[in-house]
Amino acid sequence: MNRDSVGVYGSKVQGTTPNIDKLAGEGLRFEHGHVSIAICMPTRAVWMTGRYPHNSGALGFTKIKPGVPTLPETLLENGFTTGILGKTEHVVPSRKNAFEYRRDRSEMANGRSEELYGKFAAEFLARVKRDDKPFFLMVNAHDPHRPFDNRKPADQRKLTKETSEGTSDDKKNKRKQTDYPAPSRIYQPNEIVIPGFLPDLPAIREEIAQYYSSVSRADDVVGRILVELEKAGFAQNTLVMLKSDHGIPVPFAKTNVWRHSTLTPWIVRWPGTVKAGTHETEHLVAGVDFAPTILEALGIAPMKGMDGRSFLPVLKGEKQNDREFVYTHINTIASGRSYTMRSLQGKRYGFIWNGWHDGKTLFKNESMSGLTWKAMAKAAENDPALAKRVKHYLYRTPFEFYDYGNDPDALNNLTGDEEHAKLENRYREELLKVMQKTKDHETDRYQKALNGR
Repeated sequence: MNRDSVGVYGSKVQGTTPNIDKLAGEGLRFEHGHVSIAICMPTRAVWMTGRYPHNSGALGFTKIKPGVPTLPETLLENGFTTGILGKTEHVVPSRKNAFEYRRDRSEMANGRSEELYGKFAAEFLARVKRDDKPFFLMVNAHDPHRPFDNRKPADQRKLTKETSEGTSDDKKNKRKQTDYPAPSRIYQPNEIVIPGFLPDLPAIREEIAQYYSSVSRADDVVGRILVELEKAGFAQNTLVMLKSDHGIPVPFAKTNVWRHSTLTPWIVRWPGTVKAGTHETEHLVAGVDFAPTILEALGIAPMKGMDGRSFLPVLKGEKQNDREFVYTHINTIASGRSYTMRSLQGKRYGFIWNGWHDGKTLFKNESMSGLTWKAMAKAAENDPALAKRVKHYLYRTPFEFYDYGNDPDALNNLTGDEEHAKLENRYREELLKVMQKTKDHETDRYQKALNGR
């Protein structure tokens, strides 16, 4: 989910996320919150370990190294009950016992049923109440990942028994679904606004309408989970965090390191500690900081080897130094291809190193499988400006530098621009420092690239 798809973060499309907006009004929202890697499985490995991919072993769709501690296991050791809804194959899948309670997407209409998320959240919370133990529940909505919503009216949808009754344990019902439950709001192509990093073409407008309908269904899930938390009596003594795992799965967002690839809606509600209605604009926080923050909030000793650090002081309204930059990555993607990217993001500017660029290698990822890329590639045949944009996506350049304050969609690469040379050099040097400090395995190659070799 792109951050700017959320109402409270300035969505230009009306009515997208009323439940998320309400949550933000009851807590704090970060203006400068980023995931550390804009791919679903490796970003969750960062959240669960507090380590960058090169230090956890989870460079892509790979396992966390055996000796690396994880957040759910640490909480289990400290008397917590742990549960997970959805994305079970992407959250510490090699640690089978990390979550005592689990429900996979196949049990929740491919992770798209508000009703079934609510049912299983209530079941988990009832168990927690019975056992009288503290809990950690990770809820992963599968929207707005592909497949996007088909935008059919609710009464025209053909739902399988699995969808309507949640009986996925019956093997007879594990057949492929044709439809999923309807979101509370179905968007039409003329209602939506195309992201600024994409051209406005009819096929793209259709796909973005499907995407926004999926955003609405994700918001429905959020609202239902919060209702179940309230009904169970836990709303006032539970810390709730909401994040997306990466930007929209279309070209120029997911599986990349531009600002809109990693910028996430990050909301924290914590009654009695976090002041309601806070818009935190000063500090930068990243996915690698999630586990350290949770552990410090609970008074549990930090896990060994974490790269991130707690932003608990920020949640309490205090100032925290050395939060000028976040460090973001791409390594290996779902296909198994390797596309080394590193970025240093500040509040306004961002620098990128494309370590895979050689002028010959083509970029290819899952986000190119929908309507958007096909429409762009076709239109580029008769549009020189779009053809240049398509070529950049496919081949890149060694370095990119953007003034996101004036160019939020990263349309104008400022590398080599004399006016910005001093600032860009600082970002280049700061990126090298953080790579050296974290023992990034790509440090030598980056240093050689800086030296023009």
